[in-house]
Amino acid sequence: MRPLSERWPKPVLPIDGRPVIASLLRELAAADLTEVTVVTGYLAEQVEELLGDGSAFGVGLRYARQPRPDGSADALKRAVEAGARPPFLVSAADTLFTPGDVGRFADAFLASGQPSALAYAPDGRPGPLWGLTEEVELEDLAGPPFELLEAVQRAGEVARVEIGQTRAVTDPLDLVRENFPYLR
Repeated sequence: MRPLSERWPKPVLPIDGRPVIASLLRELAAADLTEVTVVTGYLAEQVEELLGDGSAFGVGLRYARQPRPDGSADALKRAVEAGARPPFLVSAADTLFTPGDVGRFADAFLASGQPSALAYAPDGRPGPLWGLTEEVELEDLAGPPFELLEAVQRAGEVARVEIGQTRAVTDPLDLVRENFPYLR
């Protein structure tokens, strides 16, 4: 995302004219997932200033800092250290999901009885959305970076939950592509 990410963290960049993380928090609130831990890193202050205590989005927030980008499993460990408790629903903060998919994913994960779940888009690609119970071990992972995918694979059975298409800001062209219809 350089040069944009030198000035703004990816979660505050817009899709449809709204910061991605703000839309994600509203989706979590709509799914009645209202205890949220946001793990911040680079330019954390911008994310924290935008989100505040979460009440504007219908959620209660706590923050955890990840001093280095050491992977998704490290981010979850930081959330646990800050007070997050299982079961966990973990999402990338630079991705939007089809409305309702986060709630459907959470329901399917809990109903599966499996220690973990991964979201998959219709084309078969895994989406950046995981469900994990306390059975998923975050210790002794290869890395850095320490990734949730390895922890989920070690846990054995994984529920596979299909979701709709996702939209993300992973490179500067995404900002144009994802906001162009909105700007018309």
